[in-house]
Amino acid sequence: MIPEPTSTTARPALAGVKALTFDVFGTVVDYRGSIVTAGRQLSAAHGVEVNWGEFADAWRAEYRPSMDRAMRHASSWVKVDAIYRTVLDELLERYGVTGLSEQEKVEFNLVWHRLQPWGDSVSGLERLRARYILATLSNGNVRLLVDMARHAKLPWDLVLSSEIARAYKPDPRAYLMALELLDLPAEEVMMVAAHQYDLRAAQHLGFRTAFVMRPLEHGPHAVPDLTADDSFDVVATDIVDLARQLGL
Repeated sequence: MIPEPTSTTARPALAGVKALTFDVFGTVVDYRGSIVTAGRQLSAAHGVEVNWGEFADAWRAEYRPSMDRAMRHASSWVKVDAIYRTVLDELLERYGVTGLSEQEKVEFNLVWHRLQPWGDSVSGLERLRARYILATLSNGNVRLLVDMARHAKLPWDLVLSSEIARAYKPDPRAYLMALELLDLPAEEVMMVAAHQYDLRAAQHLGFRTAFVMRPLEHGPHAVPDLTADDSFDVVATDIVDLARQLGL
């Protein structure tokens, strides 16, 4: 059940929060819809028929096992751009998409740098930025996040990435890196995400937490579990609602 918006009075318990760190894929940007749009453009150019929603789901799903493999040995670290490209090559073969030049494959892989924000993201972030430091805390690599911010006009104060820590979330090193670079104690930082495992990992280290519901992350036919952990500090319907609940 999606909660009703609450008062615009900030909660006293959260008065000490100085910075918000955001998961990005799914929380701030609509990766699935963006990939479907780019895929349809590819279909129009090459005359191939593909279920691009299914393709996008598979592309996203396959990256987690690749990250886990990268985490098993420090020497095997690879950035998300490289992971997505490896998976893309496999999916193009699986879905029978042939005839693409190398440059077209490179360009299609860069769709992750050009993801569109959810409709509330930019306005919500602008409201939050009036009071808080805003930072990404994403598994996306730094260049990807910078390109995405410029493309989608996301008003980050700084870009923090698991690439800096050489540890993908939910590894504690990613969150500790953010605290070190922000020069803040955990209780003065709020992790914002649409994924509860991400929030629980941050919460374990002392972060404040905000769960932002994204029921359409996996498409219009998915039935996501939006039951929120009662221990989260804020449960919001979107980023504008998060700003409202924080008194902005």
